[in-house]
Amino acid sequence: MSSTSIPAGQISTLHAIRNKAPLFLAILFGATLYASVCNLYVPQGSVFYVSTYTITLLGKYLCYALLALSVDVIWGYCGILSLGHGAFFALGGYGMGMYLMRQIGDRGVYGNPELPDFMVFLNWPELPWYWAAFDQFWFSALMILFVPGSLAFVFGWLAFRSRVTGVYLAIMTQALTYALMLAFFRNEMGFGGNNGLTDFKDILGYNLQADNTRVVLFLLTALALALAYVASELIMNSKFGRVIIGIRDAEDRLRFLGYRTDLYKVALFVYSALLAGIAGALYVPQVGIINPGEFSPLNSIEIVIWVAIGGRGTLYGAVIGALIVNYAKTKFTAILPEVWLFALGALFVAVTIFLPNGLVGLFKRRSQGKLS
Repeated sequence: MSSTSIPAGQISTLHAIRNKAPLFLAILFGATLYASVCNLYVPQGSVFYVSTYTITLLGKYLCYALLALSVDVIWGYCGILSLGHGAFFALGGYGMGMYLMRQIGDRGVYGNPELPDFMVFLNWPELPWYWAAFDQFWFSALMILFVPGSLAFVFGWLAFRSRVTGVYLAIMTQALTYALMLAFFRNEMGFGGNNGLTDFKDILGYNLQADNTRVVLFLLTALALALAYVASELIMNSKFGRVIIGIRDAEDRLRFLGYRTDLYKVALFVYSALLAGIAGALYVPQVGIINPGEFSPLNSIEIVIWVAIGGRGTLYGAVIGALIVNYAKTKFTAILPEVWLFALGALFVAVTIFLPNGLVGLFKRRSQGKLS
C-alpha cells in the first residue's frame, strides 16, 4: 500500500505527529534530569529539593504513561479497543516480582533461603519448578517479554483470524484479564494469592530503598518511555504503520486488495503487549508490590480513559492523559476519596461528548484558530 493511497489529511497528520517527537523527548529528558539532580545534589532544606517520595511517584506516573502508550498504539492507530491491557502490565510486573522475591533469600520473615515467605506460611514443601530460574535476572527479563507477548499472540491469533471486532473483542479482552485475576487470587497458583508479592530488598545487588537506586529506576523508566515513543513513531510512519491506519479506516478494502490484515493486527497486538509488560516490570520495584488487583478489569478501563482524555492516535496525547489523570488522582483521592471515581467517569463522558479527540485535539483546534 503506497503513501499515495492515503488521504492528504492523514499524511499531514502523520507529519505533524512526527514533528512532535523532538519536543516530547526534550521535555521528558529535561524533566527527569532536573528531578534527579534536585534529589541527589540539592540540600533537603532547599526550595528546589525533590524528595525521594516524589521521585518514586514520578517513576510510577512514567510507567503508567508507557502503559497508556501501549494502548494508544493498538486503539488509536488500529482501532482495536482493548479492555485487557492491565493483564499484560500485571504479567510483566509478576515477572519482575518473582525475580525480586528470589533475591530476598534468608532475609525474609521466616529466614528460608529458598522459599518466599508466603510459601513458608502456606506450608509449601519446595519451590515450584516455574520459580526455579527466576533467581537469574536475564531469565526474568526474558519472561517479562515472553509471557505477555505469547499470551497476546495466542489471543490475537485466535481473535483476529476469526474476525472478532468491535465491542465483542473488547468484551473478550476484559474477560481475559478477569479470568487471570481470579486465577492469581488462588493461593495454590503459587503467586502469593490475595497479598501478591512484596517486601522486596534489592535489585541486581542494589538496595531498593536507597535514593540512588530510586533515581536510577526513575531514569530507566524515562528511557524506556522515550525508546517506546520513538519506536512506535517509526512503526507508525513506516509502510507497516500506513497499513495499520488503513485497517482502522477501511479494513475490508485492504483485505480486498490482498493484505492479510489479521497478521498485521496480531503483530501490533504483540508489540503493544510487550510495551505493557515492560511498564509493569518497571512499576513493581518502584512501587514495591504486585498483587492480583492489577488484573482488575477496572484498571484496564481506566487506561483507556487516560488515552481518550489525552487524545488517541497521537502517542504523546496518551502520555499527557496518563500523567494528568494520575496526578489528579493522587491529589483528589486524598481530598475527596469518595467522589474521585465519579469525577473520573464524568470527565470521561465530557471528553467523549465535547472533545472526541481529547485534550490534544482541543490544543490543535485552538492553535489552528490563532494561525487562521
